[in-house]
Amino acid sequence: MPRWARRKQLLRAAREVFVAQGYHAAAMDDIAERAGVSKPVLYQHFPGKLDLYLALLETHASELVQGIRDAMANTTDNADRVHNAVSAYFDFVDSEGEAFRLVFETDLRNEPSVRALVDGMSSQINDAITDTIAADTGLTRERARLLSVGLTGMSEITARWWLDNDRLVPKPEAVQLVESLAWRGISNFPLLEHLTTPDLPALGPGATG
Repeated sequence: MPRWARRKQLLRAAREVFVAQGYHAAAMDDIAERAGVSKPVLYQHFPGKLDLYLALLETHASELVQGIRDAMANTTDNADRVHNAVSAYFDFVDSEGEAFRLVFETDLRNEPSVRALVDGMSSQINDAITDTIAADTGLTRERARLLSVGLTGMSEITARWWLDNDRLVPKPEAVQLVESLAWRGISNFPLLEHLTTPDLPALGPGATG
């Protein structure tokens, strides 16, 4: 098997074991057995359990970061951007293997290397959204950052709640509900104006921002 294919196989097996057992309870023996390889083969690719975990975490964190960057870059319509950003979170938590649990629910958050990776992911996501909000509204970067954190926090929490409650609402409808809530707030910020007071005029009916 080519090295890249073997690595992919090992990461898939590791994801299954880490999601099911958590980092501390998982063993390299379990991962090797799940992958159908000997433990020496596993160690040829990953020197230790933490190295394997970090490689897996980085892979999935990068997926979410790219999804948000694409959400901002693929359209100039801000309503569509909100829709795409919310969708990115719902798609991420709804992906095969529940890899999102490694990113959002890791039992290794106090490990500096894990914390740095997760915090770096959050920073990159919020940078992408902050840049867009600041450019379109004229808000200071600090205020745009606050709105970005609010949007991502709402998207993450609602997506996880939706999944953990057996997808009670069809995903397209769930995304629409959350994006409507977010858009009704964000659309109150006029384009290309620097705002200094909390009393903000709403955009006109049908405005897309």
